[in-house]
Formats: sequence, structure tokens, C-alpha cells
Amino acid sequence: MEGRQLEYKIRFLPGWVEVVQEEDVVPNRRALITGATGLLGRAVYKEFKDNSWHVVGCGYSRARPRFERVDLLDAAAVEALVQDFKPHVIVHCAAERRPDIVENQPESASLLNVGASENLAKEAAKVGAFLIYISSDYVFDGRNPPYREDAVPNPLNHYGKTKLEGEKVVLQNNEDAAVLRVPVLYGDVEKLEESAVTILFDKVQFSNKSANMDHLQQRFPTYVKDVATVCLQLTEKKLQNPSLKGIFHWSGNEQMTKYEIACAMADAFNLPSSHLRPITDEPVGETPRPRNPQLNCSKLEQLGIGQRTPFRVGIRESLWPFLVDKQWRQTVFH
Repeated sequence: MEGRQLEYKIRFLPGWVEVVQEEDVVPNRRALITGATGLLGRAVYKEFKDNSWHVVGCGYSRARPRFERVDLLDAAAVEALVQDFKPHVIVHCAAERRPDIVENQPESASLLNVGASENLAKEAAKVGAFLIYISSDYVFDGRNPPYREDAVPNPLNHYGKTKLEGEKVVLQNNEDAAVLRVPVLYGDVEKLEESAVTILFDKVQFSNKSANMDHLQQRFPTYVKDVATVCLQLTEKKLQNPSLKGIFHWSGNEQMTKYEIACAMADAFNLPSSHLRPITDEPVGETPRPRNPQLNCSKLEQLGIGQRTPFRVGIRESLWPFLVDKQWRQTVFH
């Protein structure tokens, strides 16, 4: 096909040399994904790669051998990577996204969520790359949903504050960048605790023990594959219309509490849910979280951008490898 070529990568491994043929790469469509080892980053990396982009993913603790190992706090290393690869788009997924961790380690979280984002925005501007900064619905206090992009943020916790500060430094240092706010995410996790949604599955499966589940705070669980599609669509729209920039929202549209999420998981796998107990009390002593930070997504929808996988479908795709009942797993999925 015109404009495409075969690429060969040579890998030197102990005892032999492996030549890997990569088909359908378009060298003049280059994407850099930060946090490519994480839940969202893996999905974004795959989405661009599956659509014939030449993709470089970077990570840190889990990077090698698949991804570039880059410390985003090392400005010189980030500059070298961006200048060498000269990406057309950078999707910045890397962040400390666990609110309780951020609350306990505010300085290190700010370095990554704010400092690294500011530096990346500057480097993207130097090479003319379109930067998509992944932000959060936690920039809102959850008192007056749904929230449009121009609603006044009021984060309740330090995580939300760092993501909001990250938005500001990105847009200040790169006027052509985009901010994409998303809510709680789930998808093909490497372990259940990788997502605040999938971590509930063990409590669902072990029905011999009653489990208390929050039935107060409203959530909009969003499939990472859908967010990855939005990132790709936004990028391709930007290539057609360079004036596209600013803040955007994307979210699943099924409103659920943690209790309702757990019940939906049980239903998806024909598991009992009578042991799950809805708790409507205000949580005590936890990191404060917004009651209902629902995002209005009409701005992207009007651009013809968006994809929503029904929760039942996405959660089955994500969780079947973690089913304790292996026999059931084999009969249903194989």
C-alpha cells in the first residue's frame, strides 16, 4: 500500500540475533505514549499500533524489554527522547493516579503529575507535537453534575489538585495541547488492584463472606479501550484541523455506585450477589472523593468522536482471566 513499508528491527539476545518484521508501519505518523506500561497506556499504545502508527511507548519500573525506560522527572532524558523520535502526537498517560497514595506522598506525586507534565508540554511544543494530557473527573467537587469543560473546578483531594495543576501548566506551556478528562477506568488489568473497578472482583467471587460496598458515591466506569479510541480519533481530527485544542471530556454513560458495579460484575458472570451489602453512610477517615463528578461529553460527541462499550461487555472481556471457577471460564470463552 502506498506510503507504507516493512520495518525490520534487530534484537540481540543471549546466544542469537532475532530479526523482527513489523508490517504496515507508517514512519510519517509517529506517536509517543508515556505510562505505556499502565492500564490506560497499554490500551492507547495498542490502539495507535493497530491503526498503523509508528509507536514508541515509555515507562519506568515495568518498561523493559517492551518499552523505553525513561524517568519523566529527568528533563534531559525526556528532551533526548522527544528530539530523537520527533513524534506527531504525545499521549501523556503517566501519572500517580491513586488518591490515597497522593494524599500520603504529595511532593513526589506533584513532581510527576505537575512537574513532568509541564516539561513534556514544553518539549512537545519544540517539535510541534500534539500533546494529549490525560486528566481526571476529580478536578470537580461532585456537587453540581454533569460538568461541562468550562465548569469551574474545585478538587476535594490532593490528587484532583495535582491533575488540575497539571492541566494548567500543560496549557500554559503548549497552547495547542489538549486536556482529556476521564473518570474511573477499567480494562485488561495485569492484576485486579490495577483498577479501582476490577479490585472489587475478589469480593464478588468469594460469596462465602459478606462484603460492605459503598452505595453513595456515583461513578461512571469507563473502558480503557474506549478512551484509547478517543485519543486516536482526537489525534486524527487534529491532523485535519490544527485549531483543535483545549479541554475535552470522555466518560462511560452508565452511572453506578461501587455496590452496583459489584452487582453488575456478579450478573455478568452468573455469580451470586446476596453477600454484597450496600452502605450509604458517608465514608469516615478516607481521602475525600466527589459524590458525583459526572462529565458532560457533548463537545467530543458533536465532533463525531467517541466510543462506548457496554459495561457488561467490557467487564467480561477484562475479568474472565481472573475467574476462580476455571471450568466455567473454559466452557464460556473457549
